[in-house]
Amino acid sequence: MINMKKLAGEKACEEIKEGMVVGLGTGSTTFYAIEELGRRVRAGLKIQAVATSNNTEALAKERGIPLISLNDVQDIDLTIDGADEVDEALNGIKGGGGALFREKMVALHSKRNLWVIDETKLVSKLGSFPLPVEVLPFGYKQVEKELTKLNFQPRLRKALKSEASFVTDNGNYIFDLSLKKIKNTEQLAQKLDSISGILEHGLFLQVASELLIGKKDGTIEKRGLGPFREEAKH
Repeated sequence: MINMKKLAGEKACEEIKEGMVVGLGTGSTTFYAIEELGRRVRAGLKIQAVATSNNTEALAKERGIPLISLNDVQDIDLTIDGADEVDEALNGIKGGGGALFREKMVALHSKRNLWVIDETKLVSKLGSFPLPVEVLPFGYKQVEKELTKLNFQPRLRKALKSEASFVTDNGNYIFDLSLKKIKNTEQLAQKLDSISGILEHGLFLQVASELLIGKKDGTIEKRGLGPFREEAKH
């Protein structure tokens, strides 16, 4: 069986050039990009990378990828990351892995954001995937009340195989919102931004510059915001 994530993740590394500062996303697809980047670094490629999570940082260190803090860079040349859903305008939902806060900070300080996905993540409208929001533990029950009043059906994320609350790398909780189909993403983003106690949400609007889409037939589609589209056999 063709591994669509592996195809797209490895293809994404072709965009990384000597001397770049690279943002490394979090998740199953970017795992393959980090694996390939590690191979290229061991072969002599000189880059520096900014990790978006503790897991990504640990993996990058294991693969010999030089790391630098977001505080110590002027700009990030290219960030490679995944997404849980992406619409035709390249807006997305991210945060299924719980790293949305750091992922968004890194993305907003990147010159280019390349999202690596498989074709199952493409949707006509965002919302089928539950929208994550990261909240402070202090007063999180009050935030839950606000989200419930808005009929967002918040569900406190639990740690894997546990009844304990999931805790982000920043020491916060996550509510997953059941929204089905989001009618107005900009309006929803503004509403969530206005609720005290919410640190960040998983709506990434006008952030991605390009997509690499792994397909079941073994092709990879490169899709940008403009008319450019390319398909390549791996």
